[in-house]
Amino acid sequence: MKILSVNAGSSSLKFQLYEMPEEKVLISGNFERIGIEGSFYTLKINGEKIKKELKLNNHEEAFKTLVEELKENKVVKDLDEIKGIGHRIVQGGDYFDKTVVIDEDVINKIDELSSLAPLHNPAAIIGIKAAKEVFPNALETAVFDTAFHQTMPEENYMYALPRAWYTDYKVRRYGAHGTSHKYVANRMNEILGRNNTKLITCHIGNGASISAVVNGKCLNTSMGLTPNAGLVMGTRCGDIDASIIPYIMEKANLTPKQVDTIINKESGFLGLSMRSSDARDIREGINQGDHNCILAQRIYVKRVVDYIAKYYVEMGGCDAIIFTAGVGENSVDTRKEILNELEVLGVKLDSEANKIAGQEKMISTEDSKIMCYVIPTNEELMIARDTLALINE
Repeated sequence: MKILSVNAGSSSLKFQLYEMPEEKVLISGNFERIGIEGSFYTLKINGEKIKKELKLNNHEEAFKTLVEELKENKVVKDLDEIKGIGHRIVQGGDYFDKTVVIDEDVINKIDELSSLAPLHNPAAIIGIKAAKEVFPNALETAVFDTAFHQTMPEENYMYALPRAWYTDYKVRRYGAHGTSHKYVANRMNEILGRNNTKLITCHIGNGASISAVVNGKCLNTSMGLTPNAGLVMGTRCGDIDASIIPYIMEKANLTPKQVDTIINKESGFLGLSMRSSDARDIREGINQGDHNCILAQRIYVKRVVDYIAKYYVEMGGCDAIIFTAGVGENSVDTRKEILNELEVLGVKLDSEANKIAGQEKMISTEDSKIMCYVIPTNEELMIARDTLALINE
């Protein structure tokens, strides 16, 4: 049975087509820098990696190109061979605590929650509707990033705000990237050979979050009501003093919508560097001596270190720190900068082992008090497994 997993990020669209239940990948790909100058995509089929440059203005264009590649590479003779399509959805609010079959009511709820995930939920809806047009007979499912974080205790998901804001408007910490955090935490437990573990999972890419995971369950996570909390990201500001919002609205005569756009789409790396939201461009600027890029990276690293230290204390220790996602898996320098700041916790980086990208490896020394690993995330496989389970039902 063929199942397509679709993962729409803020500036990316990853996909994998699986033969299930064998979990064999037939074709995979990643559309990058969507809506950013220099967009491109890569495909991997039969062990061959193909890169193509293509202007991608939005996620809808990326999805249409995906379908064209499935046809051109003759991965399927007929599109009806694809029985299920699983979509990664960032925000499920209080509506969803597990993967569900998509219908109009589900789409409406995802759309309703777009204000909580403005860079992701709208992109996901585009993918869902485009998929329905191309694959009308496939079962479509929604896999929610918020589900994994539902195990957080009340003191970690509640804000110190009027209780009515929670009871009437559902204002609370939801987190995101749950599918990724769950996957790498489970994989780390497999490596350690036990489930009684204390882990810090660092999903750092254009969007970024860190979670504290105890015995396979989420204790705390850096993202909040929306994905714009916690770490500095590509275009998101992360944690700020809330009073900045009314202050800047009055001073610059901005509307709430304008401020929301700025803190979600014009801040983070982009706002600090005045150059780009992409970590690779920031690194290029650093190498050129660009002060703004150097500052942006310092702030980025400091915020990651702050959260790791916080969760280390909250869990009363840590067995392993895991790096995943675009920056976590591929940026040798960023991992080095973060772990060097954690020497006070007994972390010892193996500089030679750290010279890897996109592969699973321990990057700490044998005598490091905390194991440090790079584990490539596989949200697509988690999506395919959940979709298969619903098809079988």
